[in-house]
Amino acid sequence: MSLAIELDVKEAVLCVRLSGELDHHAAEELRTKVTETLATNPIKHIMLNLENLSFMDSSGLGVILGRYKQIKASGGEMVVCAISPAVKRLFDMSGLFKIIRLEEDEKKALQTLGVAS
Repeated sequence: MSLAIELDVKEAVLCVRLSGELDHHAAEELRTKVTETLATNPIKHIMLNLENLSFMDSSGLGVILGRYKQIKASGGEMVVCAISPAVKRLFDMSGLFKIIRLEEDEKKALQTLGVAS
């Protein structure tokens, strides 16, 4: 199964919705699309919706960490929401939840980033 990437800009928040499998084959495509969107839009924060992401490996973690560092450097924040149990376990083990906030759903995540939905 491949990765479906949906990017949507709401005010100053880049909403990234991922479906399928984020592995080393899909990681480069995700990195490129997010980087291009950040370069062409006035984005302050990133919201990751991982509800439909069934699998992620270390290269997926690397892409997420890289975009986190990129948005943090410009004073922004990254929030993850609606995460599947398998991917949540990977986030827990890697320690990403120490730096990236987890919210219950997309609406709550956007509210915490100052977007009225």
